[in-house]
Amino acid sequence: MPHIHFHHHQGRRSIPKGYLAVMVGQGGEQQRFVIPVMYVNHPLFMQLLKASEEEYGFDQKGPINIPCHVEEFRHVRCLIDKETAEHHGHHHLHGHGHGHHHQFLCFKA
Repeated sequence: MPHIHFHHHQGRRSIPKGYLAVMVGQGGEQQRFVIPVMYVNHPLFMQLLKASEEEYGFDQKGPINIPCHVEEFRHVRCLIDKETAEHHGHHHLHGHGHGHHHQFLCFKA
């Protein structure tokens, strides 16, 4: 996994402990999201980080820029939240949501 350098002070807005800010999209579509740090270890989010590394490099100032459509990012976030909820539940649904490869639309330079 590539090394990610997080800047502790990410802009003027305060970020709760255990969370980080990311900027999603490009141009006028770009939106700021505050997400749990645990997302960084999820395979789907790692794919987004790889796209970010290819597009911008990892020495970014401020929030990490994710070159992904906002709606696709919301979908990925929903999948991660759903899997996290399943892991914390009492019963797992026969591996539902595991081992599947998800594709999402990222911008290319």
